[in-house]
Amino acid sequence: MEIKAKVKEWGNSLGIIIPKEIVVGEKLKPSDEIIIDIKKKTDIMKLFGKAKFKQTAQELKDEGRKGWA
Repeated sequence: MEIKAKVKEWGNSLGIIIPKEIVVGEKLKPSDEIIIDIKKKTDIMKLFGKAKFKQTAQELKDEGRKGWA
């Protein structure tokens, strides 16, 4: 099961809140042990901003269109 949750500060620690529908659906109780698979959400715009080319986007498009006429 996959859910989205925001990490919040709790004193000197970090924590997440499990949504009620998950608690009810999985029949979770306060002393239950669970396994959490952590994957940080990637901001796709930051990835594109890091790509550096020697040509502008327009020059790359023009080069890709060569020979199509």
